[in-house]
Amino acid sequence: MPPVNASAAAAPPSTWVARFLPLIRAGGRVLDLAAGSGRHTQALRDKGYTVVAVDRDTAALRARFAADGGCAIVALDLEDGGPCRLGGGFDGIVVTNYLHRPLLPALADALAQEGVLIYETFMAGNERLGKPSNPDFLLKPGELLAAFGGSLTVVAFEQGIVLAPRPAAVQRLAAVKGALGQLP
Repeated sequence: MPPVNASAAAAPPSTWVARFLPLIRAGGRVLDLAAGSGRHTQALRDKGYTVVAVDRDTAALRARFAADGGCAIVALDLEDGGPCRLGGGFDGIVVTNYLHRPLLPALADALAQEGVLIYETFMAGNERLGKPSNPDFLLKPGELLAAFGGSLTVVAFEQGIVLAPRPAAVQRLAAVKGALGQLP
């Protein structure tokens, strides 16, 4: 099992992410995009995945995972095309609480065959519940499904209001590059 930094206080992983992590090939290479403080990076490492954790500000990630050889930490401005420079072949990509629409097509391309995309972020309606409230950072109804439904096989899609960890309007998608029959 990978090392755990006991001093790092972290929120638990999203229930959506935790639900679909088992679809990712065991021991695979996973991109945690806009990794923040590393709550999903930790969940992925705890399950034995090799992780590339990407964020513009990597201070929290470095403090938490500096000694973890199974976690590469990459500082990138995600809105200047940076993730496209990471290459492809990822067995999984996890994105939560982040939206930059120009990156969406690159995410499907960055997946290996049978790779899994797990995406969860805010949607229109969240402005009535809290931040973010800027429409540039809120998905339109069905937007994730439209963005990935033509290039990936959708395993699950949800949109609506959630109450935990706080009230929010969200969209969630889990999808696979390839046919469902190829899943482990």
